Amino acid sequence: MNDLHVTLIQTPLHWQNPEANRAMFEEKIWQIEKPTDLIILPEMFTTGFTMEASAWAEPMNFTTFKWLRQQASQTGAVILGSYIVAEAGQFFNRLIWFQPDGVYQVYDKRHLFRMAGEHEHYTAGKEKIICEWKGWRIMPLVCYDLRFPVWSRNVQEEYDVLLYVANWPSPRAHAWRALLTARAIENLAYTIGVNRVGKDGKGLEYVGDSSIIDFKGTQLAYCEDKEMILSHTLSKTELTTYREKFPAHKDADIFLLQEFDNDIINL
Repeated sequence: MNDLHVTLIQTPLHWQNPEANRAMFEEKIWQIEKPTDLIILPEMFTTGFTMEASAWAEPMNFTTFKWLRQQASQTGAVILGSYIVAEAGQFFNRLIWFQPDGVYQVYDKRHLFRMAGEHEHYTAGKEKIICEWKGWRIMPLVCYDLRFPVWSRNVQEEYDVLLYVANWPSPRAHAWRALLTARAIENLAYTIGVNRVGKDGKGLEYVGDSSIIDFKGTQLAYCEDKEMILSHTLSKTELTTYREKFPAHKDADIFLLQEFDNDIINL
C-alpha cells in the first residue's frame, strides 16, 4: 500500500492582494525540499477572510484557477485551497482540488460563519466531495465546517483522510485543536488542519496550529505560531491495520441528510 506525502503551508496572508499572495505561495511551493503528493494552502489564500466578495471574486477558469493548474502541473502534486469565486450571480468560498493531470474538483463551503456575516455575502454549498489520489480517498472541507460532525461523518469508511483549510483566529484556538482531534478519532481517519498565521486587515490574529492527527487522535506533526512549511508521510498500512483491529464504524448509526437543510433522517 502506498504512503501519502503531504505538505502544509502555514503563512501570513497579504490582505486583499491576490497577486502578492500567489507570488508568495509560488515561492514557498518551490521551497518544498522533497517530492510530495499533496500541497495544502489555507482558506481564502488569495485575500484573507474577507466579506468583500464582489470586489475580489474571480470567475472559474480565471487567474487563480490557471495558477493552481500550473502549480499542480509543475510540481506533480495535487494542490488545493479555497478562494472567492463568482458564478451565476453568486459568490462562493470555493475550494479547488487540482491534480497535475489537469483533473479538478470543487467544494463550496457548506457552513458559512454567520458571526462574521459570511452567510450574507456567500452562497452555501450543498455537496461534499471525496477525491481519489494515489490509492487514497480524501475529503476536503473548509474552516467552520469543522464544528459540524454530521457533515464530516465518515459513513461506511468512505474516506481515509479528512482535511480542513481555514482562517481560524486565535481566540478560538483551543476549539480548533480539540475539534480536529475529535474528528480524527470519531471518523477513524487521518485529519489535517491547515490554518494561517499573522494579523488580517480587520485586526484579527491567527496563531496557526496547523496539524496532522492520526486515526487514534495522536498528533503526528504540528506547526507552531510562525510561518512554516511542514511535510509528513501518512501510512496506509497503519490506517488499515487499526481499522481492522478496532472497527467502530460497524456500530455507527445510519442516517441520511436532507438535501436542502440540516435535518437528519434516521433509518
